[in-house]
Amino acid sequence: MTLTAILTPADEGGYVAFNPETGTTSQGETIPEALQNLSEATELYLEEFPLAKSGRSLLTTFEVMAHA
Repeated sequence: MTLTAILTPADEGGYVAFNPETGTTSQGETIPEALQNLSEATELYLEEFPLAKSGRSLLTTFEVMAHA
């Protein structure tokens, strides 16, 4: 199963990894570690709460006006 991972730098160092399909979040010191931890957390989540079949997620960007 292919799911989405969104990684952001953590304030304290390392990365926070988020899966929007399930809402699971994890972290790690490196990108590979954060992804591995997110994968484990998501697998545990899916054991209890299986996903209904749906289309693939779409990740895109959008812009907003910055206020000075």
